[in-house]
Amino acid sequence: MGFLYDKCTLRAYDENILRDCKPFDCGNADLNEFFAKDVLNYTSQLLGKSYCFTFDEDDSQIVAAFTISNDSIKTYTLPNARKKKVIADIPRPKQMRSYPAVLIGRLGVNINFRKIDTEEKSIGDQLMDFIKSWFVDKANKTGCRFIVVDSYNSIAPLKYYKRNEFIELFSSEQQEKEFTGLPLDNNLNTRLLYFDLILLTE
Repeated sequence: MGFLYDKCTLRAYDENILRDCKPFDCGNADLNEFFAKDVLNYTSQLLGKSYCFTFDEDDSQIVAAFTISNDSIKTYTLPNARKKKVIADIPRPKQMRSYPAVLIGRLGVNINFRKIDTEEKSIGDQLMDFIKSWFVDKANKTGCRFIVVDSYNSIAPLKYYKRNEFIELFSSEQQEKEFTGLPLDNNLNTRLLYFDLILLTE
């Protein structure tokens, strides 16, 4: 099924991982610091849960890591055109003001595993497929219509999410600043994107 499924093991990112594994390095200092210093506190405060895939041949190596938490898309905070786009495939009797979502708060792939020849999708794309599959699985204990992410507003992260069929929640940076209350003359460091999980059930 792919490198992550065939050669790695999913584990909770906990004190055992911090004790037994080599430091996780995804090439992003902010993400590296979170997974080295903040991840246990984040979990203990019930703000999110973190997981990782370790390499079966050497389980001290973390191949990829991610953090997820509960969220929602509040359509009443969106411009009308964007609201219509988000809920276009939701039957009118089921339309609400807020829709359940899961937030990918942190996500990274070990720089030493990015160039591995998987013969299929990249490890990053396999990781996203795995996360998506979790929330359409019949064993999922709660309803979840969307995956949302606050992506770094730079070329590589945005390209990654768009390749994985995520769409900007706002049509432009200017619109996003307006509707999220950010000063219009500030740089937008992140962009809100979403993926509609209903696409995987059709």
